[in-house]
This record gives sequence, C-alpha cells and structure tokens, in this order.
Amino acid sequence: MKKWITIILSFMVVNYVSSQELQFYDFSDLSTIQLNGTAVNINPNNTDVLRLTDDLYQSSSAFLVDPISLDNFASFSAAFEFQILEPQGIYDSDGQGADGLAFVIQSNSNTVGGLGGRLGYGGISNSLAIEFDTWGNNWWDLGQGNHVGVNVDGNMSSIERVIVDERMNNGAVWTAWVDYDGMAEILEVSLSQEQSRPDNPILTTNVNLVNVLGTQEAYVGFTSGTGAAAGNHEIISLFFNDDYDPITTVVVDEPNTIVLFILGASIAIYSRKVLN
Repeated sequence: MKKWITIILSFMVVNYVSSQELQFYDFSDLSTIQLNGTAVNINPNNTDVLRLTDDLYQSSSAFLVDPISLDNFASFSAAFEFQILEPQGIYDSDGQGADGLAFVIQSNSNTVGGLGGRLGYGGISNSLAIEFDTWGNNWWDLGQGNHVGVNVDGNMSSIERVIVDERMNNGAVWTAWVDYDGMAEILEVSLSQEQSRPDNPILTTNVNLVNVLGTQEAYVGFTSGTGAAAGNHEIISLFFNDDYDPITTVVVDEPNTIVLFILGASIAIYSRKVLN
C-alpha cells in the first residue's frame, strides 16, 4: 500500500510540474537566468521580484541561460505578472514615467539587449517582442503613450498595436497572457489587473514565428529601458508552456497548496491502513 501511494503521489506531482515548461513563482533563484544591464533581484515586502530598471537612462535584459525547444511550429503559451512603480522624470501626454518593458523570445543568445534605449529591445534581430509601452514616441508609435504592441526583429514600429485605457505604470500588478498557435500562425495577448484570464484578448495578430526566429530553439525573457523619464519595472512571476496550451489563472501559491494537499491526503490514507 505504501508503494502504491508513493507511485500515485509521484505521478500527480510530476504531471503537474511538467505541464508547464517554466514556473517562476518568484525570482528568489536566478541561477537559470542571465542578467544584463541593470537587471537584478530585489526583495520588497519579502517578495523576490526581477527588477529590470529603476532610474533614468537605464536599459536591461534578462533571459533564460539555456534556450527552450518550442514544439509545433514554435507554438507557446505564457503568463506573467508585472508592476511598474514610482514614475519619475519628464511627462508625456498621459503623465510622468517611462518607458515600459517587453516580453521577448529570440534566437540569438542570452546576453542580447540591455544596451541603449528603446525598451532594451531595439535592434535585437530574429526576435518577437510583446511591448508594454508607457511612453509616446511620435516617430514610431504615433505618440500613443500607453499601449501594447507586437514587434519583430528589434523594430520599434509595432506590426500590431492597441491602446490601453488605464496607465500601466499605475503601480498595480498586471497579468499578461501571450499565446501563439504556430499551426494557425495566430498570436493573442490578454491583459488584466486580475489574475484570472479575460474572456477576450486585447490584441490578435498573425505572425510566422519560425520565419522570424529562423529556428524553434529560443531564449525567453524580458527587456526594459528608460531615458529622461523612468520607473521601477518589475517582473513578479512567469509561467511558460513550450507548446500552445493557454494558461487560465495565475495563482502564486498553487503548487505548494496542491503538493501539500496530496501529501497530507496520502499520509492520512496510509496512517489509517497502518492503524487498521
């Protein structure tokens, strides 16, 4: 009976963990992440986050040390929480602070980005970026200072862009979902200040990610940049599936709760068998 319980417990825990390629419930352990520029781990309020930038004229990137092999025409699903705090510096049309951050998949190396401005992303070839841009640049985004955009090959002119009504650098925790169906070549982005996925994406566009990357091996990470305006750009959590498998709800303490529940139930069953 003890062996049977152990096998079931192991099967359930491993299946839960293996259903997602990456699970960063916090960033207390950065041993698998390459930090570039000003990226660093900090611990505000006893919560380990990945801080990308926090002052004027900074730029950074943070990528997995090793590339991930994406299945089914480079399909993937991701969800992550971010927070942009303490805007400072000059103002644009919607207020103080800049420039934003980007979720980036690229096939170059784990040390690209982190230099210059343009969200730390500009100039990275063979890449896809979902930008959460909080500064209006008239020469590439029509002065829209609070938007989500899809960018490729390090070009700051988005192939698709949508305005976000509420300032993303409002200090709130935002959750983003990014899903790419490589078979259909459809990319969807959802955004909310809640942990539950919205019914409809905020942005949908077509892209051939295999052509963009030139491979199905890719580095996953984030970039950020500031200039005469800035803010604290922080990544709180990251979940990533190496195939198209949309993530519904982001709950930071879920794995511990599930594992402890299964373990507790298994011990209770085994104890009753022993006592009987």
